Amino acid sequence: MSANHINQDYLAKRQLKKGTAGWMLLAGLGISYVISGDFAGWNFGIGVAGWGGFVIAYAVMAIMYICLVLSLAEMSAAIPTTGGGYSFARQVMGPAGGYLTGFAILIEYALAPAAIVIFIGSAVEALFGINGPMVYALFYAVFIAIHLYGVGEALKSIMVISALAVFAIIVTAVALIGHFDINNLFDISASVHVVGSSKILPFGWYGVWAALPFAMWLFLAVEGVPLAAEEAKNPAKDVPRGIIAAMIFLLFTAVLVVFLTAGAVGSEVIGKSLVPLVDALNLSGYSSLATLVNILGLAGLVASFFSMIYGYSRLVFALSRAGYLPQFLSLTSKRKAPTWALIIPGIIGFTASLSGEGDLMLGMAVVGATISYALMSLSHILLRIKQPDMQRPYKTPGGVVTSGLSLILSLIALTGVYAYDPKAFLCTIILYVIGALYYFLYSKNRLVAKTAQEELMLKWYNNEKI
Repeated sequence: MSANHINQDYLAKRQLKKGTAGWMLLAGLGISYVISGDFAGWNFGIGVAGWGGFVIAYAVMAIMYICLVLSLAEMSAAIPTTGGGYSFARQVMGPAGGYLTGFAILIEYALAPAAIVIFIGSAVEALFGINGPMVYALFYAVFIAIHLYGVGEALKSIMVISALAVFAIIVTAVALIGHFDINNLFDISASVHVVGSSKILPFGWYGVWAALPFAMWLFLAVEGVPLAAEEAKNPAKDVPRGIIAAMIFLLFTAVLVVFLTAGAVGSEVIGKSLVPLVDALNLSGYSSLATLVNILGLAGLVASFFSMIYGYSRLVFALSRAGYLPQFLSLTSKRKAPTWALIIPGIIGFTASLSGEGDLMLGMAVVGATISYALMSLSHILLRIKQPDMQRPYKTPGGVVTSGLSLILSLIALTGVYAYDPKAFLCTIILYVIGALYYFLYSKNRLVAKTAQEELMLKWYNNEKI
């Protein structure tokens, strides 16, 4: 049996369904990754920085994500393979760089769903009076089953659920806009214990630094759109359009919730709220609408949970197909769904959710995200330098200046997690080191010689080996 036949047989068992998603479905996927962040979590940044400080943190993180998304748009058009940032890094930094980037993304996508399902449990308890492991297991089981049924069905389901969440944000904004008072934004008193505190920055510049992770929550995981590249109808056009459209829409929804909730009922209230949209509506006299938004807020959590399952499955699939992770994880079903890449991380996520430490897992997910952002930004810079003649259907405005800015800001954001939650920072670094040791001591000697990524790269880049 020839080596070529072995490679074809290997890849034949590891194929995703092509041509399933157009750019609008991909934009919907990007929005659904993030939309739960508009409902809660971000607002605690107001509590640590004041409204003025949080808006500065928000602006800085918005710039970082815009620069990152524009960089990813170029790379995803040039290298449209499942694996996203992992594939980009591997192309220019070799197997080690690819794995270290991929593992950082995996930390984000594996831990975030476990945290979100805990929050889903709390929302279900508030609405129906039930919570606990059975609720977590039910949500994991149902949504993994939908993904196993088919990617088209999964993405369309995500779109419907996300639309409900977006509707909740818009009706909240319409209700609150008449209650906006600029004085409410600055009702947190300046701390007498912090140097440089003021009415605008009540906790000084340290507060801005500590608020960076909360500002990220308004955009966290939008970078997952390229994970759907191999299932897009026209990857070179659809993925850049999808991720940029998602980012523009998320900037819009973030402005609505950041300005109107605090402007309606005060920053002090919103900075402590577990459900800022609901509390803002209740305090503004819209109790019936608040109940509806509370129900639809669950849809936002479900949308992000649902899409995160999609994200981790495609990343695990890509890492497994390349040999970084056990190869059985990349086997696909007759419906071209990555069966074990959906089930095994789901079991791990469910187990992690039993800890009940959603805040810790979210903090760790943010650390993994910022590490991956730095490495993906570096990949863009190195690709521009080392492979200037690469075919690029879309080019990042500003080139390496844009990706260089996202690199610098992602490293600053990484330190912001330490400023707010040293435990989450240190736990993630330890986990990352363990993952790196796994590669250098074990999996680097078991990489597959001809993955689909490598074959595409051989075809596209003058038959040069990775």
